[in-house]
Amino acid sequence: MEEKTYGLLNDKVIIVTGAGRGIGQAMATVFARNGATVYATDVRPGSVEEWNKEVNDSADGEIRSLYFDISSEQEAKTAVMQIKKECGHIDGLVNNAGVEFNELIGMISFENMQKMFNVNVFGTINMLQMVSRIMGRQETGGSIVNIASMVALRGNRGQLVYSATKGAVVSLTKSAAKELAEKKIRVNAIAPGLTNTAMMQQADPEKLQNRISNICMGRLAEPEDIAKACMFLLSDLSEYVSGQVLAVDGCTIM
Repeated sequence: MEEKTYGLLNDKVIIVTGAGRGIGQAMATVFARNGATVYATDVRPGSVEEWNKEVNDSADGEIRSLYFDISSEQEAKTAVMQIKKECGHIDGLVNNAGVEFNELIGMISFENMQKMFNVNVFGTINMLQMVSRIMGRQETGGSIVNIASMVALRGNRGQLVYSATKGAVVSLTKSAAKELAEKKIRVNAIAPGLTNTAMMQQADPEKLQNRISNICMGRLAEPEDIAKACMFLLSDLSEYVSGQVLAVDGCTIM
């Protein structure tokens, strides 16, 4: 079935981090099909070229690849300034890149904890800061969407550190929204529920089915479900929405 398009992002320049696969790939695809010039960024060189040509051949917009480490201040600054130079403006940022290690209390690795905070929190702040400086000088401002998680709101066994990092994303979203509103920059977060990515497909089938039984809609989210919710927050349809956390979880009971 052909994917519906709405043209909601025509002429917008949008950055999506962690776009080499999964939810980030779906976001870049949906945004480009709805008219955006999308800078699909990732830390793994070549990962975007594995799939973006097919999208570009049929999309109203365009997907451009860019590779750097969002937790590096210098790399992030160089990348953002390159986008500004090439396009003249940046209208949207999706802080999607994330690292997840699931470890029970007492088994938490300090190295893994550092990696999660470096990417999930410090990298998100890094990108938000760099991009908001440019958006703040634009008449139209811009929209920033941070990808949190349902575990940030409800917690989960074996995810103490990961949920802490995503809880920080929720908190920084609300503070940034208050600070940047006067510059016409909206900042919101999306908290996805269980999503049908490659990682989820490797889960134990019985345990996964038990978790799906807690979802009122009876299925996992597809990456496109998250992407479409994000498109709303990036589009002009949400021009009076900021500081919010939108749960996209199929009405999950926990």
